[in-house]
Amino acid sequence: MRRVYLPLTKDVVKTLRHGEEVLLSGPLLTARDAAHKRLVEALKSRKQIPVSIKGETIYYTGPTPAKKGQVIGSCGPTTSSRMDLFTPLLLKHGLLGMIGKGERSKNIVSIIKRSGAVYFVTIGGAGAYLSEKVIASNIVAYRELGTEAMRRLIIKDFPVIVSIK
Repeated sequence: MRRVYLPLTKDVVKTLRHGEEVLLSGPLLTARDAAHKRLVEALKSRKQIPVSIKGETIYYTGPTPAKKGQVIGSCGPTTSSRMDLFTPLLLKHGLLGMIGKGERSKNIVSIIKRSGAVYFVTIGGAGAYLSEKVIASNIVAYRELGTEAMRRLIIKDFPVIVSIK
């Protein structure tokens, strides 16, 4: 299995192959539906967003609260197609990677490919296992959204498969 370090670069994305199993390590952002909606509303209104997404990877997850002694609670992927409405504008503003589960619409597949970005899938139903791959977690935006607040995670050997690139 190949190791890839975040943040991604266009050069690294170019080397990835469809179906390749990868272990990701480094920093990424988390965001689900509510955070995506706020980011896109801000970008459409030409307001500054709370975190830069240029060159970032967003993991579609809303982790459960951490239990005592844990960095993070269960953090499995959410269904990615729910983010399809927001994806084109985020890619236009520099988003380079996405992690989730499930299919994307044909239109989004085309947009991801044209933008030189990558969509990874990870194991649905394995949130407890995936939480063990998180070594740090901090809320960076939209704290009032609770589990859907945006976080910056530091991950180590987080298993994904290249689905679209």
